[in-house]
Amino acid sequence: MAEMADNLRNIALVAHGGAGKTSLAETMLFKAGITNRLGRVEDGNTAMDFEPEEIKRTSSISTGLHQYTWNKYLTTLLDTPGDQNYFTDTRLCLEAADGAIVVVDGVDGVRFQTEQAWDFAGEFNIPCAIFINKLDKERSDFDRAFQDVLDSFEAPRPIRVQLPIGAEADFNGVVDLISMKAYTFDADGKMTECDIPADMRDDVDAEHEAFIENVAETDDELIERYLEGEAITDEEILAALRKGVIARDFVPVLCGSATANIGIDLLMDFIINLMPSPQDRGGKIAVNADGEEIEISPDPDAPFSAFVFKTIADPYAGRLNLFRVVSGTLGSDGNVYNPGKRAKERFSQLLTVLGKEQKPAKGAVPGSILAVAKLKDTTTGDTLCNDSNEVQFKCAAPLPTLISFAVSAKNQGDEDKIFSSLSKLLEEDPGLKLDRNSQTKEILLSGRGQVHIEVVTEKLKRKFNVEVLLKTPKIPYKETIKKKVRVQGRHKKQTGGHGQFGDCWIQMEPLPKGSGFQFTDAIVGGAIPKTYIPAVEKGVVEAAERGYLAGFPCVDFKVSLDDGSFHAVDSSEMAFKIAGSLAFKKAMEQAKPVLLEPIMDVTVTTPDEFMGDIMGDMNSRRGKVMGMDAEGKYQVIKAQVPLSEFQTYAPDLRSITGGRGTYSMEFSHYEEVPAQMAEKVIEKANKEKENE
Repeated sequence: MAEMADNLRNIALVAHGGAGKTSLAETMLFKAGITNRLGRVEDGNTAMDFEPEEIKRTSSISTGLHQYTWNKYLTTLLDTPGDQNYFTDTRLCLEAADGAIVVVDGVDGVRFQTEQAWDFAGEFNIPCAIFINKLDKERSDFDRAFQDVLDSFEAPRPIRVQLPIGAEADFNGVVDLISMKAYTFDADGKMTECDIPADMRDDVDAEHEAFIENVAETDDELIERYLEGEAITDEEILAALRKGVIARDFVPVLCGSATANIGIDLLMDFIINLMPSPQDRGGKIAVNADGEEIEISPDPDAPFSAFVFKTIADPYAGRLNLFRVVSGTLGSDGNVYNPGKRAKERFSQLLTVLGKEQKPAKGAVPGSILAVAKLKDTTTGDTLCNDSNEVQFKCAAPLPTLISFAVSAKNQGDEDKIFSSLSKLLEEDPGLKLDRNSQTKEILLSGRGQVHIEVVTEKLKRKFNVEVLLKTPKIPYKETIKKKVRVQGRHKKQTGGHGQFGDCWIQMEPLPKGSGFQFTDAIVGGAIPKTYIPAVEKGVVEAAERGYLAGFPCVDFKVSLDDGSFHAVDSSEMAFKIAGSLAFKKAMEQAKPVLLEPIMDVTVTTPDEFMGDIMGDMNSRRGKVMGMDAEGKYQVIKAQVPLSEFQTYAPDLRSITGGRGTYSMEFSHYEEVPAQMAEKVIEKANKEKENE
């Protein structure tokens, strides 16, 4: 079994959208004989991008999985999305990989999403290699792309292990600096060994020396021998290179073209020879039943443990959970335990995911990436283990959501189906968030961007036959007061039989921001019986919920009940509740009520050249810049901005920066709305109330 795990490679392809990850995966599957023709992203016929929404947009919106065998090694490819709308999926699925190929566009170089994926790999301590792609395209430049890599990725250190032969339309081969051999590729991608071109010889020799020195530095004995001029064998260099890759001492840089089928054989050889197996990667931290942190090693003889890194929701087949085995083995059917849900799960079949298809699997060993259908309680992030050896893995958290829409049913009668159908899609995409706003009474769907939400609505219709309307959510404004007042609330009504009588005097005063509501019983001498005092408070609270200016809840104020009167026969809890409500309304008339709006803490990361546009846009949104910092090639702007001005920022930032900027946002506090704007908000809210 250990031998089997040694022959596994789990490799994630990561980069920004359009760098060629899916095309690379397609060519690798074709070279390995898994497919009999090369699919094209533009034609919508690749093995990895098969969802209708992916075909429509010609880009990955979910991580695609497939397997191939190369020189008796089984490789599982995880083709992750490069669009920031779906980067939560990239982050969660990357944790299941043992190595990552970072694909860099030979024309455009490193983009922000590539850097973000690089950071994810660092967070999970995943060994990486870089593949500079598209070197057959016009304006491609290997040296410029490599320099961009050096400028963007400080650690681990990128080192060249290949050089391209030719450039742009004349690019037709690769020199391998490890073996010092040259290879050319014909139009069908067939590789032929050849002599190193004479005009490249000096560059190749110099780069080979630099490569040997870089690799030897990771081994004290090797560097000593190298400095003393001793010969170092290819086997020793390969062993040191592999050791350095696995230890993340450096990152080898390879080159080629996925669509022209150049350099792909060498990349596939590199993966099996120099990228880590599950055994090389070592253990994963878990928490045992006693709450202690322990390391679970990839031992096939240890108790079974695995973590679920992805879920696919199917309205007909049910839930499909994709998991990565950490320790132990698993048969093709049986029972597992989910400690997070305290649930035993029964499965009747293990599945290997091959693009849009699944085929039965015989069993699992450490490092196996498999799927299981129809588990009752298990979702992404859960651990599966033996119930006799309970452990839980700490899995990656989803990225924060950036934009929200209010969701309503397009067709009458679908209201109940919206929440249940969306909940199923949330199992599939943890990057989404579903909420009901108790103040605005809206169902809010939040995601990483507008496209993210639009794709969800398309899936809702396709998978669950539910059509929804999206609109900008209502802002949860609030009201408060600025002046201390004392007023009387008196309710007297005479009807046949018993009348209604409640009389109270309250003192109402503002409290500091965030204090909420406070109520004080300051009655002396029994002016109001104790039994009626809670009713006064309830009347104030209910009236405060309905607000005064425009129907928004009133907050941050204190009410002291200090006097009143009652009638032995006509007073009741209801009468004093109405009196409390009347007192609140009268107090609001005199206490200088104002409107409050939510202010958000915003962090925008952008390339330096867009700073002026970003700052100008921020000012137009009433934003206050709190600070700026440089992070590599990027500027990080921290600001506070009203939510009402920032709800559509995701597409706007994308437009300003050409997709190279990103941001995060979280609630900070409430602030008073400027008087002129408050008038418009109040007028609009009152009109809406009239129309209801």
